[in-house]
Amino acid sequence: MMNDIKIFKTNVVNAKDAGYIMLCLQKLVSDCQFHFDLQDCDRILRIEGKRISSQKVVDSLKKLGYQCAELF
Repeated sequence: MMNDIKIFKTNVVNAKDAGYIMLCLQKLVSDCQFHFDLQDCDRILRIEGKRISSQKVVDSLKKLGYQCAELF
């Protein structure tokens, strides 16, 4: 079975915040890999894994105080 890949636009600006967010997301979806591209103008969060709920990711980042929207 192939992994899903989800791409999100965020307003995360530094590596410290990105690391904290990835730790929080790992608790939510432990079987996924996370990567931030903070050099991209959209501050991309890329998630690869099975059973990724885009809405859970968006809601989790919003609860942490960040903006997040899935890119299609």
